[in-house]
Amino acid sequence: MKTTIEIAGPLFEEAKALAEREQTTLRALVEEGLRAVLSAKTAAKPFKLRDGSFKGRCEGLTPEAAALGWERIRELAYDYSQYERDEDDER
Repeated sequence: MKTTIEIAGPLFEEAKALAEREQTTLRALVEEGLRAVLSAKTAAKPFKLRDGSFKGRCEGLTPEAAALGWERIRELAYDYSQYERDEDDER
């Protein structure tokens, strides 16, 4: 199939010089490059998130926490005041 592509001047000159050194054509280099890119893209495995579920005895929220709303649970989860108190105790 015949097509036209635009290639940056320096890249074109470099490819043309390589084709000449390897006694091949620019067309052959372009086809080789496209095959390599297509092969690499199709060979790459899609990302799969590992299973990080807990395999022990986990019964969910404590009764005290279950009575709280999600907003309060989130506040408690991200509460750094405990760490600040620990640092004060070390001083």
